[in-house]
Amino acid sequence: MAYETKLSRESRGGEPTPSATRRTFLKAVAGAGAAVSLSSQFSWANGEIGYWAKDLSDDKLKEMYATMLRIRWHERTQADKMLTEPGYRGYNHFYAGQEAVATGVCAALRNKGAFEEVDLVYSTHRPSGHALAKGVDLKKMCAENDFRATGLNKGYAAEMHISDKSVGFMGADGMIGPGLVMAAGSAFGIRARGSKQVSVVFGGDGTYATPAFHGTLNNAALLDLPFVYVLENNLYHQYAHYSYSCPMKDIADAARTYRIPGVVVDGQDVLQVYNAAKEAVERARAGEGPTLIEAKTYRYYNHWGAPGAKPGELGAFGYDPLAISSFRPEREVRAWMARDPIDIFRKTLINWGTLDQAKADAAEAAVKKEVKEAFEWADKQPLCKPEDGLKNVFVTGSVRAAQFG
Repeated sequence: MAYETKLSRESRGGEPTPSATRRTFLKAVAGAGAAVSLSSQFSWANGEIGYWAKDLSDDKLKEMYATMLRIRWHERTQADKMLTEPGYRGYNHFYAGQEAVATGVCAALRNKGAFEEVDLVYSTHRPSGHALAKGVDLKKMCAENDFRATGLNKGYAAEMHISDKSVGFMGADGMIGPGLVMAAGSAFGIRARGSKQVSVVFGGDGTYATPAFHGTLNNAALLDLPFVYVLENNLYHQYAHYSYSCPMKDIADAARTYRIPGVVVDGQDVLQVYNAAKEAVERARAGEGPTLIEAKTYRYYNHWGAPGAKPGELGAFGYDPLAISSFRPEREVRAWMARDPIDIFRKTLINWGTLDQAKADAAEAAVKKEVKEAFEWADKQPLCKPEDGLKNVFVTGSVRAAQFG
């Protein structure tokens, strides 16, 4: 494997390097136990452990930090607009709290180049974080979410169906489960073409109970597809705890059935996520088959929209009218927020000397300004026309609205 060469190269000695310092830091974190993370190490079938993050450049680390901030402030700004602007049409299944998962995974992918070169990502009904991490244009996504004609998909996809082929973001499926099947189909096409791409799909804990989950993993294993399934276990599918539909604590255990790697990582630690994703992607690209990564994470807002949230504050607490109850304890929400993925990464970058407090603050201020300007631009764009909605039903031609009158 690639990391065996990296480890053997370091073992020959030499002067300490920033990468070696990072590796030492990661080993220390790995040994700190559950107080630091839910899964400090990720072991593979051969029992070896990779520390890919040690080789990330300072520029790449700063880029990952900016991506996490961009996702966070997009979510917070949109939540505030939903709470304070009655005429705002946008809506979202917010991703705040899970930023480390999308960022860590997409940082391990090829995101620029021709379509035949970029890795492909399929998303869920909670897609904004995945989209931004993959490189989707922030302004156009803000416009799309508000049904604006200049949005990513001309205002007709909105949040749950956004897509951007130019960066390999193949779109959100809006349902529970189908994304797996589509992503595996792309992986089959990639293998048939021999293009060395990888197909990645994000899914929630609720997908375990769907036929698509088991059928897709079965076929991906049988065909050794270049396929990575990232299961974001944020504990709840809609308003039910995942234990109601899964008999296992770790859903990744299901991978054993299909004789593929099943990896559990702390989804609040972007470097753990990156390490696992990098290993899975390299494995897939080398023709060694699929991997299931389960990231333990948490969403700060309720299932949909901003009920229970207050303008200017992060997170939602208490009663959700859609759930007809307070479906999760406030102490649980606050406990997860105390292990915030952005705070964890910020402290790591300062510890490594990649950033200092002033530079970290400046990076956040720059992202907040970028997000503010993106929403302001989107607010000025023309709305899409209802009568044009059927123009995109077929590849060519259109459907006359009159026939549905």
